[in-house]
Amino acid sequence: MALNKTPSRRPIPVGKPVRSAAPADNQHDGDLDESSPPGLHRALHMASSWVASGVFHMTLLVVLALIPLLAAQSASQQLVLSTPEETVDPPDQKLPEIEESVLELPETQFDEPLPAQEEPDDAITPEPDLEPPSGPATQIALGPPIVLGEGGQSTGPGITNGGGTYSGRDEVGRRVAPSGVVVPVQDALKWLAAHQLRDGSWSFDHREGPCQGRCGNHGSLSDAHMGATALGVLPFLGYGQTHKKGKYKDVVRRALTFLVRGMKQNGSLHEPGGTMYSHGLAAIALCEAYAMTGGDRELFAPAQRSLDFISAAQDPVGGGWRYNLKQAGDTSVVGWQIMALKSGQLSSLTIDPRTTRGAAKFLDSVQTESGAFYGYTTPGAGSATTAIGLLCRMYLGWKRDNPALERGVEFLSKTGPSQGNMYYNYYATQVMRHYGGPKWETWDKQMRTYLVSKQAKEGHEAGSWYFGDGADHGAARGGRLYSTSMAAMILEVYYSKQPLYASEDIDTGFPAE
Repeated sequence: MALNKTPSRRPIPVGKPVRSAAPADNQHDGDLDESSPPGLHRALHMASSWVASGVFHMTLLVVLALIPLLAAQSASQQLVLSTPEETVDPPDQKLPEIEESVLELPETQFDEPLPAQEEPDDAITPEPDLEPPSGPATQIALGPPIVLGEGGQSTGPGITNGGGTYSGRDEVGRRVAPSGVVVPVQDALKWLAAHQLRDGSWSFDHREGPCQGRCGNHGSLSDAHMGATALGVLPFLGYGQTHKKGKYKDVVRRALTFLVRGMKQNGSLHEPGGTMYSHGLAAIALCEAYAMTGGDRELFAPAQRSLDFISAAQDPVGGGWRYNLKQAGDTSVVGWQIMALKSGQLSSLTIDPRTTRGAAKFLDSVQTESGAFYGYTTPGAGSATTAIGLLCRMYLGWKRDNPALERGVEFLSKTGPSQGNMYYNYYATQVMRHYGGPKWETWDKQMRTYLVSKQAKEGHEAGSWYFGDGADHGAARGGRLYSTSMAAMILEVYYSKQPLYASEDIDTGFPAE
């Protein structure tokens, strides 16, 4: 996840201060005729001095009374006219030089700037050309908060594939996952369950809940409970656990209930700390849980509306997403939104074709070498952004033999997994898993060997991961929860991700119309 800070603001001067000049002490108000009688002269002189003094003091009182009003007006004008300092995009990156096969795990950094925090505006009304498509799926009102039931499966409208690629995750994983992966994943789920809060949420600052600081390396981002809860529950869904079945069904049920209760009427799960990162992650969780239960009717409206909000929040010009609604996009935030849309499509939910066309337009704007490499907000070739861009292209319909995809996969293969950068590893592992073949086999062995060796084995931290504050752009603020969730989802790739090009229902891409 990308994390936020508030930009400084520079007030624009609104005018010059008003000065009032006082007469000099030796200056008379006017000359007197020398022929005037002495008494009259003295009287007029005294009167003139009295009048001058009175006028001066009255003027002074008026000026003093006006000072607070002028100050208030100036402050008001500065507040209205102030502008945030511009954020400088990272410089363009040169294309990487492909070296010989890497057998050791290299250090790979997400070398983009941290996002700047901006005030959210969740109540925004979608522009006419971005309104969700009409139809039964988008016309159902969200209604009152839902507490998910524990009964049998109830099928909601629209589901056609019984969960599609999300069904039977636990059975699939047991058949294909390497034997050394199962126990580390189970230990990670135990750690996550032990750190869930009473209301069903998680916090990146795990000192809040039952941990009470017994685990080190807590995150500093305490105002992103939606994002933290989504990251907390996704590993359970990835292992085949739902709110209907499984050892952790109560954990999943309480987490999904927290997300649904926190959803705004327009479908937003956006929050100040996590921004559109939180929304994308939570939308993935809702769509996957909906599909894995064969279309639970209680999750239908929340899942669909989370996708509608993604369409409404899209930048109408460039087609991307960033921290707040309709903001010009960056590749990192775009990746989570496209993953959510793909989860929705696989769940037989409604996706506006204009949304996916806009996403492709954004990717075109940050690609180099015809789409083999990707930058952050401008054309580039960062390792993490390239992995994100390639996965998005796969989801948007690129075929396995696309020349740009082949070159991008070759670059990831030669770069290899990272020591600690779970953001890069998460996206790159999915790309390699979907692409398959010898490159995936080499990547897989390196990746899981590294993760299993780095998992905590003792004390309250047992089952979790933490790779250091500088591991990637989310590690310090997301802390141990972020690192554990990302690592667990990487190891769950056997359970949660059927190879893209071996499954017809995924290889179709998004509908064009």
